[in-house]
Amino acid sequence: MRNVSLGYRTVADIDGQIAKVLRGLGNPEPPIDLRVVRDLLKLDRGYYSTTDDSLLRETFSRMKVAGLQVLLRPTILGDAVRSLSLKALYLPDQKRILLDQDLPPLKHRWNEAHEIGHDIIPWHAGMMLGDTEQTLTPACHEIMEAEANYAAGQILFLADRFVAEATASAPSLALVRNLSKGFGNTMTSTLWRFVEQAHGGRPIVALVTGHPHPARRKADFDAAKPCRYCVESFPFRESFGSLKETDLFAAIVGYCGSQSGGSLGQSEIILLDRNGDSHLFGFETFFNRHEALTLGLWLKPHNRGTAVQS
Repeated sequence: MRNVSLGYRTVADIDGQIAKVLRGLGNPEPPIDLRVVRDLLKLDRGYYSTTDDSLLRETFSRMKVAGLQVLLRPTILGDAVRSLSLKALYLPDQKRILLDQDLPPLKHRWNEAHEIGHDIIPWHAGMMLGDTEQTLTPACHEIMEAEANYAAGQILFLADRFVAEATASAPSLALVRNLSKGFGNTMTSTLWRFVEQAHGGRPIVALVTGHPHPARRKADFDAAKPCRYCVESFPFRESFGSLKETDLFAAIVGYCGSQSGGSLGQSEIILLDRNGDSHLFGFETFFNRHEALTLGLWLKPHNRGTAVQS
């Protein structure tokens, strides 16, 4: 799945809302404490469980999920929530965020920031009830989720503060890991943010996948859809956006080892742009024992060698 590009006006509007929040917090140092963000915005936070029907009854007894009235019958309630794959909810009329307590704690921080994003963006109120594709048309849902994700990134990475720190050093996965620790966020969300916001006009791409080595792939590996996420900087999308995710994945398979964790390798890879011109990229991949994170950086034009074609 590729990241969604937002329009300039939309980005500017969201940036303006985030700037007000950060000013209201006195421009805090990283890592930001989401409790103070909720206090400023007068938001409440609660939890529900997709495996605890009693908690589901308490949480959703008066709610409608995707326009469906949820009754006080645990089988109907549990099936509805589980089938809709809800991971978090924002209830505009109650100023309340609900998180799925069954998810790993590391997921809570991003999910909470994402729902705060829905609250901060004025035009989202009244358009959504929960994070499910059945509450909106797929196209509208995708845009709203991309907007909330952008707002979440601006909050968690303190807007321009992250960009300043990220562009002060040479780009690498080691830098992404250090920024992840400094801002208190996962390496995956930091990598995503790094590619979108700290590219400095340079074509950069990131892949989030399962282990690339054939011996380490899970039973449900889909060769047609090998990437969980393919994150492109704007310059990369402009010049190399016609490249297929399967081709990019095949390129990293060529150098990745079968290590169970840590660095899986690095290599220089030639990619063709939309005009058929060759460019040299530096790729490196790290496995955190859950997913493989790959960063590809444009190095220079290249006129010789075998290229990954679009």
